[in-house]
Amino acid sequence: MEIDFEELDYRQTPIGELSLRRRLVLSLGGVEAYEVKLGDEFLMSSLFNEGEIALANLGLAGIEAGPADVVVGGLGLGYTAAAVLDFPSVRSLLVVEALDAVIDWHRDGLVPLGARLAADPRCRFVHGDFFAMASEQGSGFDPQAPDRRFHSVLLDIDHSPRDLLHARHGSFYEDAGLRQLRDRLHPGGTFALWSNDPPDDAFLQALDTVFVETHANVVSFHNPLLNQEASNTVYVARKGLQAGGQTQ
Repeated sequence: MEIDFEELDYRQTPIGELSLRRRLVLSLGGVEAYEVKLGDEFLMSSLFNEGEIALANLGLAGIEAGPADVVVGGLGLGYTAAAVLDFPSVRSLLVVEALDAVIDWHRDGLVPLGARLAADPRCRFVHGDFFAMASEQGSGFDPQAPDRRFHSVLLDIDHSPRDLLHARHGSFYEDAGLRQLRDRLHPGGTFALWSNDPPDDAFLQALDTVFVETHANVVSFHNPLLNQEASNTVYVARKGLQAGGQTQ
């Protein structure tokens, strides 16, 4: 007899109680769902992955020629990382994750995409604070190669540039923080950000001051639990090809 509900892992973390659950959604005919909760708040569900996949597809759309080196900030259930690896042009992928429990879920095969990501030689998990690594004081995203640059950085950690998991992340979404992130990119490289909120004009303005090309893409999908349409936003910004100022 198949178990309707199972808690696969539970841990105390620096940001609260983290749990991974698997359940059968009986209202959807017994569809299997993997869910991550932080305290009483749902962080993510395998039932809704369109935005995470779009983050990779939109963020990498301009670098198909490759070879490309990519960073994903935030591992989650692995949908963005898996979509990145679907690009044959991707040479290497670093997935930066602050919670070691989430990395363990993938390495131990507790989540559906874990074995695939752990087995791909292009993919490496990095346990660390994305925001600290991106900052001017940090040495970059690759502990094995300080100040290494990348062709694309994709970020899915906070709920949005205004709805943060921790207040200390706030400065990243301002001009100075975005400039420091831009300096981690190769010329012509892209930065893409997932958000659960509608497009934010103030954040787009901040992106415009740092990057040469910016877009806010609304990703719509069907929410089967509520039987209604929902949407996320994926921001994409491109670094210029020239050195100096906004076009760096």
